[in-house]
Amino acid sequence: MPQLAVPLWDVANGQGLRQLAELGLALVLSSLIGWEREAHQKSAGLRTHTLVGVASALMMEVSQHGFANVLGLEHVSFDPSRVAAQIVSGIGFIGGGLIFVRRDAVRGLTTAATIWLTCAVGMACGGGLPILALATTVLHFLVVRGYPRLSHKLVRGGALPATVEVRLTYLTGRALLPRLMEACTRRGFRILEVKADRLPGRTDSAARVLLRLEGTANAGELASELFRDDGVVDVELNLGRDEEEQEE
Repeated sequence: MPQLAVPLWDVANGQGLRQLAELGLALVLSSLIGWEREAHQKSAGLRTHTLVGVASALMMEVSQHGFANVLGLEHVSFDPSRVAAQIVSGIGFIGGGLIFVRRDAVRGLTTAATIWLTCAVGMACGGGLPILALATTVLHFLVVRGYPRLSHKLVRGGALPATVEVRLTYLTGRALLPRLMEACTRRGFRILEVKADRLPGRTDSAARVLLRLEGTANAGELASELFRDDGVVDVELNLGRDEEEQEE
């Protein structure tokens, strides 16, 4: 005897308040994760994480309830775990697009992992596991915000090294550059990169140098010391981010 078609708006067939509540929970939790990424100006922010979480929850709902009308037919079997496995495989395309390498530094790893975690949170919501979804969201904030500081305390004695870029315009012919670099190292900064160029079109013989530094000392005090030198015309300071944040 043929299977009767299920009405389009049959709320008893996996379209009830429970499923709507699970989608709503996925919306809230994925939005919280996305908000944290958005607040730190990452490439994947609030909208991306929210859509990933809600879509994953919906696919889990479809996996559990979308094929109920054909399960009673002869020679028909269904494995809901196959849909979940395809969700995990598919999310890798988004995560892979967020990872890139610049100047031998890998960036986007944490954001890509967060996309993967948001997918898992959405799947847990759609799979009827709200407590695990809530716990995983809390663990996300603990790991992403707390672990970098803990790592620096354990490895580097509590100091959070910062990358600082100092752009100096100075008068040439006074052997000034070695003295400026010595002032940076004396303040406790490590020199990562030095780029110097002459400035054409000036009446005086001037050059500009970019010093890329790393350290825990006060960058403002360093800039003040450098500017006090008679041969320095201009100082521009740009504060970077610590190494752990560069991976994000």
